[in-house]
Amino acid sequence: MAMAFKMATEGMNVREECRKSFLEMKWKRVHRYIVFKIDESTKAIMVDKLGGAAECYADLAASLPADDCRYAVFDFDFVTVDNCQKSRMFFITWSPAASRIRAKMLYATSKQGLRRLLDGVHYEVQATDPTEMGFDVIKQRAY
Repeated sequence: MAMAFKMATEGMNVREECRKSFLEMKWKRVHRYIVFKIDESTKAIMVDKLGGAAECYADLAASLPADDCRYAVFDFDFVTVDNCQKSRMFFITWSPAASRIRAKMLYATSKQGLRRLLDGVHYEVQATDPTEMGFDVIKQRAY
């Protein structure tokens, strides 16, 4: 009973590869996006997919499964009306309606543990279908 309470309040362990990949994305800009998943057998959050610097938002959206939850971080580059180059990081919680209830609960309770490690994320988006995390939503939030 005490172990179940601990997992419910703290979530899953976050593997070191998650932090390293995020720092590479943030400082070296070698990744456009990172997709994270929960490995239930090891009770840890791990990197599922790394998007190269040349990949775009459509590649991220295509890499999210239709029937399982994921976390993702996307580095959005844009030019302001003042012609300034800007970059904003988005944390996306993907929880489609077709995913299992257990998976939705695990991802909801584990989000803060991962989110704490991702220092420098500007915006957070929660989506249950592709329209809630469309590129137009990302652009609107960034501007």
